[in-house]
Amino acid sequence: MAKWLPLARVVDCPPGTGMELVAEDRIVALYNVDGTFHALDGVCPHQGGPLGNGTLEGCIVTCPWHGWQFDVRTGQHQLNSRVVQPRLEVRVEDEWILVDLG
Repeated sequence: MAKWLPLARVVDCPPGTGMELVAEDRIVALYNVDGTFHALDGVCPHQGGPLGNGTLEGCIVTCPWHGWQFDVRTGQHQLNSRVVQPRLEVRVEDEWILVDLG
């Protein structure tokens, strides 16, 4: 069942940026790729690094701790096809970015 929560305003996450947010008991990494928002579980599976604080280049985020890279659109790790970071559905309503935690 869907559980949509507003996390940020559209103006808070301009194109080409990412941010770390807390939604209930989860850390969420939110990204804006050319005006389209994407969200991943914000904890890197390698050693718990903050993916929302990573560097975003195009659609690839690099974890600031150890350099693991993920496609923010799919969650796919860039070197290991078996590693996929969990994605969260995102939508925009009335200038708010909502994420489905359901």
